[in-house]
Amino acid sequence: MSRPIARVLTLLELLQAGGTRTVAELADRLGVDERTVRRYVDHLIDLDVPVESVRGRYGGYRLSPGYRMPPLMLNDDEALAVLLGLVAGRRAGLMTATGTASETAAAKIRRVLPERLGRRLDAVLEAVAFTTPPREPAPPDSTVLLAIADAVRHHRPLSIRYTAADGRRSERTLHPYGLVAHSGRWYVTGVDPAISEDRTFRLDRIADARPLPGAFDPPAGLDPAERVLTGLATAPYRYEVTLRVQATAEQIRTRLPAGVAIVAEPDAEHWSRVELRVERLDWLPAVLASLDRPFVIERPDELSDLVVEFADRLVRSARAGAAALSQRPGERAGEREVPFCLRLLGMQVRAK
Repeated sequence: MSRPIARVLTLLELLQAGGTRTVAELADRLGVDERTVRRYVDHLIDLDVPVESVRGRYGGYRLSPGYRMPPLMLNDDEALAVLLGLVAGRRAGLMTATGTASETAAAKIRRVLPERLGRRLDAVLEAVAFTTPPREPAPPDSTVLLAIADAVRHHRPLSIRYTAADGRRSERTLHPYGLVAHSGRWYVTGVDPAISEDRTFRLDRIADARPLPGAFDPPAGLDPAERVLTGLATAPYRYEVTLRVQATAEQIRTRLPAGVAIVAEPDAEHWSRVELRVERLDWLPAVLASLDRPFVIERPDELSDLVVEFADRLVRSARAGAAALSQRPGERAGEREVPFCLRLLGMQVRAK
Protein backbone atom coordinates (compact mmCIF):
# COMPACT_ATOMS: atom_id res chain seq x y z
CA MET A 1 0.00 0.00 0.00
CA SER A 2 1.49 3.37 -1.03
CA ARG A 3 2.17 5.92 1.69
CA PRO A 4 -0.44 8.53 0.54
CA ILE A 5 -3.20 5.91 0.54
CA ALA A 6 -2.08 4.62 3.94
CA ARG A 7 -2.16 8.16 5.34
CA VAL A 8 -5.66 8.77 3.94
CA LEU A 9 -6.85 5.60 5.69
CA THR A 10 -5.09 6.69 8.88
CA LEU A 11 -6.90 10.03 8.64
CA LEU A 12 -10.20 8.18 8.35
CA GLU A 13 -9.36 6.12 11.46
CA LEU A 14 -8.56 9.29 13.41
CA LEU A 15 -11.87 10.89 12.42
CA GLN A 16 -13.80 7.70 13.23
CA ALA A 17 -12.54 7.93 16.81
CA GLY A 18 -15.07 10.73 17.25
CA GLY A 19 -15.05 14.43 18.00
CA THR A 20 -13.54 17.30 16.07
CA ARG A 21 -9.86 17.13 15.14
CA THR A 22 -7.93 20.32 14.38
CA VAL A 23 -5.89 20.56 11.21
CA ALA A 24 -2.72 21.04 13.26
CA GLU A 25 -3.45 17.88 15.29
CA LEU A 26 -4.12 15.82 12.17
CA ALA A 27 -0.99 17.13 10.46
CA ASP A 28 1.09 16.15 13.49
CA ARG A 29 -0.42 12.65 13.69
CA LEU A 30 0.05 12.02 9.96
CA GLY A 31 3.50 13.58 9.70
CA VAL A 32 2.50 15.97 6.92
CA ASP A 33 1.78 19.68 6.57
CA GLU A 34 -1.67 21.21 6.98
CA ARG A 35 -2.12 21.72 3.24
CA THR A 36 -1.65 17.98 2.70
CA VAL A 37 -4.25 17.23 5.41
CA ARG A 38 -6.79 19.31 3.48
CA ARG A 39 -5.93 17.40 0.31
CA TYR A 40 -6.44 14.08 2.13
CA VAL A 41 -9.81 15.31 3.39
CA ASP A 42 -10.78 16.07 -0.22
CA HIS A 43 -9.82 12.48 -1.12
CA LEU A 44 -12.20 11.16 1.56
CA ILE A 45 -14.99 13.43 0.32
CA ASP A 46 -14.42 12.13 -3.22
CA LEU A 47 -14.95 8.61 -1.78
CA ASP A 48 -18.35 9.73 -0.36
CA VAL A 49 -17.04 9.84 3.20
CA PRO A 50 -19.07 12.65 4.86
CA VAL A 51 -16.31 14.80 6.39
CA GLU A 52 -17.58 18.07 7.85
CA SER A 53 -15.52 21.23 8.23
CA VAL A 54 -15.99 22.99 11.58
CA ARG A 55 -15.21 26.70 11.72
CA GLY A 56 -14.03 28.72 14.69
CA ARG A 57 -11.18 28.79 17.19
CA TYR A 58 -11.55 25.06 17.95
CA GLY A 59 -12.57 24.12 14.45
CA GLY A 60 -11.24 21.38 12.26
CA TYR A 61 -12.76 18.25 10.74
CA ARG A 62 -15.21 15.62 11.93
CA LEU A 63 -17.39 12.87 10.47
CA SER A 64 -21.11 13.41 10.09
CA PRO A 65 -23.19 11.72 12.81
CA GLY A 66 -24.49 8.27 11.82
CA TYR A 67 -21.76 7.60 9.29
CA ARG A 68 -21.28 3.87 8.83
CA MET A 69 -17.81 2.39 8.54
CA PRO A 70 -16.70 1.22 5.08
CA PRO A 71 -15.42 -2.34 4.49
CA LEU A 72 -12.91 -3.23 7.19
CA MET A 73 -9.19 -2.89 6.62
CA LEU A 74 -7.49 -4.55 9.58
CA ASN A 75 -3.91 -5.51 10.13
CA ASP A 76 -3.03 -8.95 11.53
CA ASP A 77 -3.11 -7.92 15.19
CA GLU A 78 -6.39 -6.01 14.86
CA ALA A 79 -8.15 -8.85 13.04
CA LEU A 80 -6.99 -11.40 15.60
CA ALA A 81 -8.11 -9.16 18.49
CA VAL A 82 -11.60 -8.69 17.01
CA LEU A 83 -12.22 -12.34 16.19
CA LEU A 84 -10.87 -13.63 19.50
CA GLY A 85 -12.98 -11.04 21.32
CA LEU A 86 -16.14 -12.23 19.56
CA VAL A 87 -15.42 -15.90 20.27
CA ALA A 88 -14.41 -15.33 23.89
CA GLY A 89 -17.37 -13.05 24.53
CA ARG A 90 -19.80 -15.64 23.18
CA ARG A 91 -18.29 -18.43 25.29
CA ALA A 92 -18.25 -16.28 28.44
CA GLY A 93 -21.91 -15.31 28.06
CA LEU A 94 -21.16 -11.62 27.43
CA MET A 95 -23.15 -11.50 24.19
CA THR A 96 -26.81 -10.64 23.89
CA ALA A 97 -29.67 -13.01 23.16
CA THR A 98 -29.92 -12.03 19.50
CA GLY A 99 -29.16 -15.59 18.49
CA THR A 100 -26.16 -15.81 16.23
CA ALA A 101 -25.19 -12.10 16.16
CA SER A 102 -21.62 -12.72 17.25
CA GLU A 103 -21.23 -15.61 14.80
CA THR A 104 -22.54 -13.62 11.83
CA ALA A 105 -20.33 -10.65 12.78
CA ALA A 106 -17.27 -12.91 12.90
CA ALA A 107 -18.23 -14.43 9.55
CA LYS A 108 -18.55 -10.99 7.93
CA ILE A 109 -15.14 -9.96 9.21
CA ARG A 110 -13.66 -13.25 8.03
CA ARG A 111 -15.04 -12.75 4.50
CA VAL A 112 -13.41 -9.36 3.94
CA LEU A 113 -9.96 -10.43 5.15
CA PRO A 114 -7.19 -11.33 2.71
CA GLU A 115 -6.92 -15.08 2.13
CA ARG A 116 -3.44 -15.25 3.68
CA LEU A 117 -4.56 -13.59 6.91
CA GLY A 118 -7.80 -15.58 6.97
CA ARG A 119 -5.96 -18.89 6.89
CA ARG A 120 -3.68 -17.83 9.75
CA LEU A 121 -6.62 -16.74 11.90
CA ASP A 122 -8.49 -19.97 11.17
CA ALA A 123 -5.47 -21.86 12.48
CA VAL A 124 -5.56 -19.87 15.73
CA LEU A 125 -9.30 -20.38 16.25
CA GLU A 126 -9.01 -24.11 15.59
CA ALA A 127 -6.08 -24.50 17.98
CA VAL A 128 -7.28 -22.39 20.91
CA ALA A 129 -9.29 -23.97 23.74
CA PHE A 130 -11.58 -22.03 26.08
CA THR A 131 -12.47 -23.21 29.55
CA THR A 132 -16.14 -23.78 30.25
CA PRO A 133 -17.78 -20.85 32.07
CA PRO A 134 -18.79 -21.48 35.71
CA ARG A 135 -22.43 -21.76 34.71
CA GLU A 136 -24.57 -21.86 31.60
CA PRO A 137 -24.51 -18.35 30.06
CA ALA A 138 -27.79 -16.43 30.18
CA PRO A 139 -27.43 -13.63 27.60
CA PRO A 140 -29.90 -10.71 27.80
CA ASP A 141 -32.02 -9.26 25.03
CA SER A 142 -30.02 -6.59 23.19
CA THR A 143 -32.85 -4.02 23.33
CA VAL A 144 -33.10 -4.47 27.10
CA LEU A 145 -29.34 -4.18 27.56
CA LEU A 146 -29.11 -1.01 25.45
CA ALA A 147 -32.09 0.62 27.16
CA ILE A 148 -30.70 -0.05 30.63
CA ALA A 149 -27.20 1.10 29.66
CA ASP A 150 -28.62 4.39 28.36
CA ALA A 151 -30.61 4.88 31.57
CA VAL A 152 -27.52 4.20 33.69
CA ARG A 153 -25.47 6.68 31.71
CA HIS A 154 -28.04 9.49 31.85
CA HIS A 155 -29.42 8.69 35.35
CA ARG A 156 -32.96 8.11 34.11
CA PRO A 157 -35.59 5.94 35.83
CA LEU A 158 -36.80 2.79 34.11
CA SER A 159 -39.97 0.77 33.98
CA ILE A 160 -39.18 -2.94 33.74
CA ARG A 161 -41.23 -6.11 33.37
CA TYR A 162 -39.53 -8.83 35.42
CA THR A 163 -40.05 -12.56 35.93
CA ALA A 164 -38.66 -13.85 39.23
CA ALA A 165 -37.06 -17.26 39.73
CA ASP A 166 -40.35 -18.68 41.03
CA GLY A 167 -42.20 -17.52 37.91
CA ARG A 168 -43.92 -14.48 39.44
CA ARG A 169 -44.21 -11.55 37.05
CA SER A 170 -44.20 -7.91 38.03
CA GLU A 171 -43.79 -4.44 36.61
CA ARG A 172 -41.76 -1.99 38.67
CA THR A 173 -39.78 1.23 38.54
CA LEU A 174 -36.01 1.14 38.95
CA HIS A 175 -33.31 3.78 39.36
CA PRO A 176 -30.43 1.85 37.73
CA TYR A 177 -26.94 2.47 39.12
CA GLY A 178 -24.87 0.12 36.97
CA LEU A 179 -24.59 -3.00 34.82
CA VAL A 180 -22.46 -5.96 35.91
CA ALA A 181 -21.47 -9.06 33.91
CA HIS A 182 -20.62 -11.93 36.27
CA SER A 183 -20.16 -15.65 35.68
CA GLY A 184 -22.02 -15.76 32.36
CA ARG A 185 -24.92 -13.56 33.50
CA TRP A 186 -25.78 -9.86 33.33
CA TYR A 187 -27.18 -7.93 36.29
CA VAL A 188 -28.49 -4.42 36.86
CA THR A 189 -28.33 -2.94 40.34
CA GLY A 190 -30.22 0.08 41.59
CA VAL A 191 -32.97 1.20 43.92
CA ASP A 192 -36.72 0.63 43.77
CA PRO A 193 -38.10 4.11 44.64
CA ALA A 194 -41.52 2.72 45.53
CA ILE A 195 -40.10 0.85 48.53
CA SER A 196 -36.74 2.68 48.88
CA GLU A 197 -34.80 -0.60 48.77
CA ASP A 198 -31.68 -1.60 46.87
CA ARG A 199 -32.43 -4.26 44.27
CA THR A 200 -30.47 -6.39 41.79
CA PHE A 201 -32.11 -7.98 38.74
CA ARG A 202 -30.91 -10.48 36.15
CA LEU A 203 -31.21 -9.00 32.68
CA ASP A 204 -32.24 -12.30 31.04
CA ARG A 205 -35.37 -12.19 33.23
CA ILE A 206 -36.33 -8.66 32.13
CA ALA A 207 -38.82 -8.79 29.26
CA ASP A 208 -39.01 -5.04 28.65
CA ALA A 209 -37.22 -1.89 29.82
CA ARG A 210 -38.64 1.56 29.04
CA PRO A 211 -37.22 4.95 30.10
CA LEU A 212 -39.43 7.17 32.25
CA PRO A 213 -39.49 10.97 32.50
CA GLY A 214 -37.22 12.65 35.02
CA ALA A 215 -33.79 11.92 36.46
CA PHE A 216 -32.16 10.79 39.71
CA ASP A 217 -28.82 11.27 41.48
CA PRO A 218 -26.89 8.03 42.12
CA PRO A 219 -25.00 7.71 45.41
CA ALA A 220 -21.43 9.00 45.41
CA GLY A 221 -18.66 6.40 45.39
CA LEU A 222 -20.98 3.55 44.43
CA ASP A 223 -19.35 0.33 43.17
CA PRO A 224 -22.01 -1.62 41.19
CA ALA A 225 -19.84 -4.77 40.93
CA GLU A 226 -19.27 -4.93 44.69
CA ARG A 227 -22.98 -4.38 45.30
CA VAL A 228 -23.96 -7.24 42.98
CA LEU A 229 -21.37 -9.67 44.39
CA THR A 230 -22.39 -8.87 47.97
CA GLY A 231 -26.04 -9.35 47.04
CA LEU A 232 -25.34 -12.76 45.51
CA ALA A 233 -23.35 -13.84 48.56
CA THR A 234 -26.10 -12.79 51.00
CA ALA A 235 -29.14 -13.97 49.03
CA PRO A 236 -31.48 -16.27 50.99
CA TYR A 237 -30.74 -19.97 50.46
CA ARG A 238 -31.53 -23.24 52.22
CA TYR A 239 -28.34 -23.35 54.30
CA GLU A 240 -26.44 -20.61 56.10
CA VAL A 241 -22.84 -21.72 56.58
CA THR A 242 -20.35 -20.15 58.97
CA LEU A 243 -16.71 -21.18 59.03
CA ARG A 244 -13.42 -20.05 60.48
CA VAL A 245 -10.40 -20.71 58.27
CA GLN A 246 -6.78 -20.16 59.26
CA ALA A 247 -5.82 -18.37 56.06
CA THR A 248 -5.76 -14.96 54.45
CA ALA A 249 -8.74 -13.58 52.56
CA GLU A 250 -6.78 -13.91 49.30
CA GLN A 251 -6.12 -17.61 49.94
CA ILE A 252 -9.78 -18.27 50.71
CA ARG A 253 -10.94 -16.34 47.63
CA THR A 254 -9.12 -18.81 45.39
CA ARG A 255 -11.79 -21.39 46.25
CA LEU A 256 -14.67 -19.25 47.57
CA PRO A 257 -14.84 -16.10 45.44
CA ALA A 258 -16.86 -12.96 46.21
CA GLY A 259 -20.47 -13.62 45.16
CA VAL A 260 -20.21 -17.04 46.82
CA ALA A 261 -18.89 -16.13 50.26
CA ILE A 262 -18.25 -13.13 52.51
CA VAL A 263 -14.76 -13.27 54.02
CA ALA A 264 -13.77 -11.11 56.99
CA GLU A 265 -10.21 -9.99 57.61
CA PRO A 266 -8.22 -12.45 59.79
CA ASP A 267 -7.90 -11.92 63.53
CA ALA A 268 -4.67 -11.77 65.53
CA GLU A 269 -4.30 -15.57 65.28
CA HIS A 270 -4.82 -15.48 61.48
CA TRP A 271 -8.31 -16.99 61.53
CA SER A 272 -10.76 -15.55 58.98
CA ARG A 273 -14.52 -15.76 59.40
CA VAL A 274 -16.35 -17.00 56.29
CA GLU A 275 -20.11 -16.82 55.71
CA LEU A 276 -22.02 -18.23 52.73
CA ARG A 277 -25.53 -19.27 51.80
CA VAL A 278 -26.09 -22.35 49.65
CA GLU A 279 -28.87 -24.62 48.44
CA ARG A 280 -26.68 -27.76 48.75
CA LEU A 281 -23.81 -28.74 51.04
CA ASP A 282 -22.40 -31.72 49.15
CA TRP A 283 -19.87 -29.68 47.14
CA LEU A 284 -18.34 -27.89 50.13
CA PRO A 285 -16.21 -30.69 51.67
CA ALA A 286 -14.07 -30.98 48.52
CA VAL A 287 -13.70 -27.19 48.34
CA LEU A 288 -12.64 -26.95 51.99
CA ALA A 289 -10.17 -29.78 51.53
CA SER A 290 -8.68 -28.08 48.47
CA LEU A 291 -7.90 -25.01 50.58
CA ASP A 292 -5.40 -27.19 52.48
CA ARG A 293 -5.77 -24.96 55.56
CA PRO A 294 -7.13 -25.69 59.06
CA PHE A 295 -10.80 -24.83 59.37
CA VAL A 296 -13.59 -24.92 61.95
CA ILE A 297 -17.25 -25.45 61.01
CA GLU A 298 -19.50 -23.40 63.27
CA ARG A 299 -22.73 -24.23 61.44
CA PRO A 300 -24.55 -26.26 60.23
CA ASP A 301 -23.93 -29.63 61.87
CA GLU A 302 -24.77 -31.40 58.60
CA LEU A 303 -21.66 -29.94 56.97
CA SER A 304 -19.42 -31.37 59.71
CA ASP A 305 -20.88 -34.83 59.08
CA LEU A 306 -20.37 -34.48 55.34
CA VAL A 307 -16.71 -33.46 55.78
CA VAL A 308 -16.02 -36.49 58.00
CA GLU A 309 -17.74 -38.80 55.50
CA PHE A 310 -15.73 -37.23 52.67
CA ALA A 311 -12.46 -37.80 54.55
CA ASP A 312 -13.43 -41.43 55.28
CA ARG A 313 -14.16 -42.07 51.60
CA LEU A 314 -10.79 -40.65 50.59
CA VAL A 315 -8.95 -42.79 53.13
CA ARG A 316 -10.82 -45.94 52.08
CA SER A 317 -10.07 -45.25 48.42
CA ALA A 318 -6.39 -44.59 49.15
CA ARG A 319 -6.05 -47.78 51.21
CA ALA A 320 -7.83 -49.85 48.58
CA GLY A 321 -5.45 -48.54 45.95
CA ALA A 322 -2.45 -49.20 48.19
CA ALA A 323 -3.65 -52.74 48.85
CA ALA A 324 -3.90 -53.45 45.13
CA LEU A 325 -0.41 -52.12 44.54
CA SER A 326 0.99 -54.10 47.47
CA GLN A 327 0.73 -57.26 45.38
CA ARG A 328 4.07 -56.22 43.89
CA PRO A 329 7.07 -57.87 45.56
CA GLY A 330 8.64 -55.89 48.40
CA GLU A 331 5.69 -53.56 48.97
CA ARG A 332 3.43 -53.48 52.01
CA ALA A 333 -0.15 -52.29 52.14
CA GLY A 334 -0.41 -48.64 53.10
CA GLU A 335 2.98 -47.61 51.73
CA ARG A 336 1.34 -45.61 48.92
CA GLU A 337 -1.40 -44.01 50.98
CA VAL A 338 -2.00 -40.44 49.80
CA PRO A 339 -0.63 -37.84 52.28
CA PHE A 340 -3.53 -35.53 51.33
CA CYS A 341 -5.95 -37.83 53.12
CA LEU A 342 -3.87 -37.64 56.29
CA ARG A 343 -3.82 -33.85 56.11
CA LEU A 344 -7.57 -33.80 55.67
CA LEU A 345 -8.11 -35.96 58.76
CA GLY A 346 -5.85 -33.62 60.72
CA MET A 347 -8.05 -30.62 60.01
CA GLN A 348 -10.17 -29.23 62.81
CA VAL A 349 -13.75 -30.22 62.03
CA ARG A 350 -16.32 -29.56 64.70
CA ALA A 351 -19.70 -27.92 65.08
CA LYS A 352 -20.04 -25.10 67.53
